[in-house]
Amino acid sequence: MFRKNRKHLQENLFGFRRTFCNPLPEKMQEELWKSSAESEFHKFYEIIFLNIKEEDFKCLYSEIGSRPNSPVNVLVSSIILMHRYRWTYEQLFQQIKFNLLVKTALGLKTIEEIPFTEATIFNFLSRMNNHFVTTGENLLEKVFDTLTEGQIKELKIKTDIQRTDSFQAASNIRQYSRLQLMIEMLIRIYRVISPEDKLKYKELFEKYVKKSSGQFIYKLPAEDITTELQKIGEVFHKIQTEIGINPVYKEINIFKTFERVYLEHFSVVKEKIIVNLPAALSSSSLQSPDDIDATYRIKNGKVTRGQAINVVETANPDNEINLLADVAINANNIDDSVVLNERIDTIKTKTPDLVEIHYDGAYSSQANDEKCEESNLDILQVQTGIRGIASTTRDIEITEIVTPELNSDSTKNQKYKVRCQCQEVEATKTRKRYKAVFDKKICSNCPIIEQCKLTQTSRSAEKSSAGRVYYFDHQEYIKKKRFKNIETIPPERRCLRSNVEATVSEFKRKMQNGKLKVRGAFRSSVFAFSMGISINFGRIYRYINKKLTQALENIEPKKVLQLA
Repeated sequence: MFRKNRKHLQENLFGFRRTFCNPLPEKMQEELWKSSAESEFHKFYEIIFLNIKEEDFKCLYSEIGSRPNSPVNVLVSSIILMHRYRWTYEQLFQQIKFNLLVKTALGLKTIEEIPFTEATIFNFLSRMNNHFVTTGENLLEKVFDTLTEGQIKELKIKTDIQRTDSFQAASNIRQYSRLQLMIEMLIRIYRVISPEDKLKYKELFEKYVKKSSGQFIYKLPAEDITTELQKIGEVFHKIQTEIGINPVYKEINIFKTFERVYLEHFSVVKEKIIVNLPAALSSSSLQSPDDIDATYRIKNGKVTRGQAINVVETANPDNEINLLADVAINANNIDDSVVLNERIDTIKTKTPDLVEIHYDGAYSSQANDEKCEESNLDILQVQTGIRGIASTTRDIEITEIVTPELNSDSTKNQKYKVRCQCQEVEATKTRKRYKAVFDKKICSNCPIIEQCKLTQTSRSAEKSSAGRVYYFDHQEYIKKKRFKNIETIPPERRCLRSNVEATVSEFKRKMQNGKLKVRGAFRSSVFAFSMGISINFGRIYRYINKKLTQALENIEPKKVLQLA
């Protein structure tokens, strides 16, 4: 049964804060109160804890009268603090038990108060995971959005200009070779089958379950790997067709994972088991039985298995403080341009006044060009790098001819002018594209005629005045427009994107060698949203302290003493 936590709103007569029956010595009380009031833990209580909407988690609990839940705001705040300070669960409970400042952050009033057990926080995460799987709603993302919306409004942060970047968040999994993964699956299947089936299929498993998968691979000659894969394929087929059909095993997760591996790595052709070629395996194929969500990606020559985290933050130069506005977790084999295309509507909904977004070349795509041109979005894309091979016609400029009769919702009547270094001509519409024909005489006097990549067609050569020809479509016009967008904004706004690297670094500092402590997409999201909340809180806390320091510097020394 769900019940809101109001206990923290009332002081306890025997609590460790300033109360009549405080168990702490008076001097220690003064020290604690002073350090608590000035510390980030007290500010955490005010800025984060008090603003967590517990009713959002009501869906996790029974509506029938039963034992009430542990306080949700304490559980959520504990998860955030755990990721902020890189605590293990054991360290978290030590802090809750013995650190009075942490107790202050969690709204606890007495020394002996322990708000929940280890089992409670694991069950809470499990409930959130099940809710996410069932409904697609991540409740911790909801906490992040609610807190951020209030913080942006309270601090009057302008959200019209934003910047984005992504980074790899590798899962905390073992790196398996293909054969080792097969053997690991056999070992785990053997563990869960009944004693009767273990006896019945003893010869089938015996060779593979005596040792660990690593030990099996270590003693196997390299030339036998292909043969062994074929043998394992036959073992997999027998397990799938004989053991896997048992209704008792169908609901066991490892059997579901086993079936996925079987279908990814083997095929049945004319009743014969065929090992699929490595090229047939996609980057979404299973990387480890411990993390079924992890995907495979090679970026900048480095192999990563896990997730990717995309962050968007405010970037208006007039802001005294900028906050994260959006955090998204995706499979790491999804292109950044696809992520932006899927998230841009959500970002616009959160921050309706968004008109300019800064990103690197990885986010550019034709789909994003078309989407950001839509009237309901109308977002200026500022790209700081060109993706792929440089275009041979990038010096060619295309401008739209604006006419009164032009229908902005259609490209049928659009007209364009095309400019090179020496001349400008109006393009004509062909059946599928636009064509710009340059004057032959001017082309012949062009100082870079030898470097010009435009060619003269045989048809245009027949006309004495016709020179080189350039073909393009509306998408090419939008792309070139995007490349030029950075030149249309003031110089001081052209380097805004680079600061998002510092935000990415804040996330990465909580990871060891680029790896998360956790596994799975949901647990990765818990890390991402907890860190998003933590990073925003840290910036607000430093901003408040800075403002307070500046205010005190402008007050006369006598008044400062009076205030103290």
